[in-house]
Amino acid sequence: MAEHKHGTMDTTTQEKTFDGFVRWSVRVAVFSIGVLIFLAIFNS
Repeated sequence: MAEHKHGTMDTTTQEKTFDGFVRWSVRVAVFSIGVLIFLAIFNS
């Protein structure tokens, strides 16, 4: 088995994926809040 040294793993791909997930989540949340506000204002 290969020796594992703690703290040497390259996590750039995981960090990019997480950043993309957070960005997507924020955009969906803002869009959803915008739709709710629109419905609250223009719903007879």
